Amino acid sequence: MPDPKEELPEGTDSIVAGASTENEEALIVREPTARDKALEKIKTGTDRLSGQAADKARGLVGQGLERGGEALANVSKLVGDTAAGLDERLGEEYGDYARKAASALEEAANKVSAKNPDELIDDTREFVRKSPGVALAGAAIIGFALVRLVKSGLDQGRDDGED
Repeated sequence: MPDPKEELPEGTDSIVAGASTENEEALIVREPTARDKALEKIKTGTDRLSGQAADKARGLVGQGLERGGEALANVSKLVGDTAAGLDERLGEEYGDYARKAASALEEAANKVSAKNPDELIDDTREFVRKSPGVALAGAAIIGFALVRLVKSGLDQGRDDGED
């Protein structure tokens, strides 16, 4: 075992007496520094915040799934209701198209309503892995649309304030 009076390697505070490894070398223990403690505290806080954000995101995705399912079901009902009118005005062929579309929309609404947020998040991750270009283009289009909506809302707010 090395002499405790010998110079310790940088970053070590003490040698644990009686500790040894297979090569009979001393086990050197490093006391956590203030920096280490601060980093651990930051990491713990970051983990807690990311968990809270994930829970909030799951809640929002769940609400979106519910509303999306309801919207699809409403559109399906509207399309189905117009099928009879299409039969009369344009012919049964067009009414059949409307009924098929209504059926497909209702099926999609049921699938959306049956999904839980974690499944949707996993599906989205898989889609992004398989088609990153399409996902990036979709994100750009959505971003553009959101900017336009926000900008038009701000412009309308200015117009209302001028009256």
